[in-house]
Amino acid sequence: METHMTFFHGENWESIVVYVLHLLAVFAMSILVEWLSHTRLINSDKNSNVVAGLMQSGLYSIRIALAYMVMLKVMSFDVGVFVAAVGGYSLGFLIFGSLVFDESGTAPYHKPADLPPLNC
Repeated sequence: METHMTFFHGENWESIVVYVLHLLAVFAMSILVEWLSHTRLINSDKNSNVVAGLMQSGLYSIRIALAYMVMLKVMSFDVGVFVAAVGGYSLGFLIFGSLVFDESGTAPYHKPADLPPLNC
């Protein structure tokens, strides 16, 4: 029996159900990265700078870990995974980062977020 040292099982998919579950996981992780990039979870008024900084560092670590996991999965060169990742990032930006669901009139990317933007 072969063992794999990858985030997902690799190209030896047992069934179409497992493959679809992997695609949904990549899609969900991509949306979660966008949500973490555009949200305000830390209330600096109630927390000291040290606590707020530790919370911000924790959120940053989670966001970067998720983004790297999506990147590693995309590097499997599976077109379905690529489409799931791009679709998740696009839908996440549409929901959390665009003007579509914002009634304040201020562009969401101009609003302060807890974390700095992801840069390539």
